Amino acid sequence: MIADKIKLYNAQNNVQMKLKAVLFDMDGVIYDSMPYHAEAWIKTLAHYGVTFTPIDVYENEGRTGAATINEVFERQLGRTATDSELTEIYAMKSRIFDEINTITPMRGVANLLKKVKESGTAIYIVTGSGQKSLLEKLDHNFPGIFARERMITAEDVTKGKPDPEPYLNALAKAHLMPWEAIVVENAPLGVQAAKAAGIFTIAVNTGILPDDTLTKSGADIVYPSMEKFAEKWEDLLLAGK
Repeated sequence: MIADKIKLYNAQNNVQMKLKAVLFDMDGVIYDSMPYHAEAWIKTLAHYGVTFTPIDVYENEGRTGAATINEVFERQLGRTATDSELTEIYAMKSRIFDEINTITPMRGVANLLKKVKESGTAIYIVTGSGQKSLLEKLDHNFPGIFARERMITAEDVTKGKPDPEPYLNALAKAHLMPWEAIVVENAPLGVQAAKAAGIFTIAVNTGILPDDTLTKSGADIVYPSMEKFAEKWEDLLLAGK
């Protein structure tokens, strides 16, 4: 299936994939963190009189914190948040998230990262998150895998996902063309951003949304877990090189 999907991508884009890098989202891909982000967002926004559900959290995953706050403010309050509200709300959300302190790597991801590194394929992080507690854990949990110069975070963009800017920035930083990378995402907005940047996109459905949400967002392949994707890495590597 992977070979067929890559052939289709090549034909649709009139290119020949030559895989040199994997661009990983972080939350829900590297870390099993989305349930805790959901809890933190729901508690924080309730404090400000705004209703936010788990579905809302997963559907907005990938946006920067400010964009998430403004999206729900515009929808429910008919206005954007003030600068002070943005600062206060995101600080509260981050504090609640950090207090949970039970974030663990996604099952199967360590094995996948090991395979990717051993293949000589570059590894990048492209996340809409500015959650310093997670970014600082990467080197501890995955020593020798990630480097700050190979990360695009909320601090590095003016437009978050679903805008392609985060992935376009990653391609520019890596000096790569779209067909020289693949993206690993778990969120609809992240998939949309990657596809808008012209990159072959694998979605791993580690959340609560149905598979077809990711497919309709443009995912080339959807896997049910990082473990299942790790099992297929060699097939992808062969088809992409």
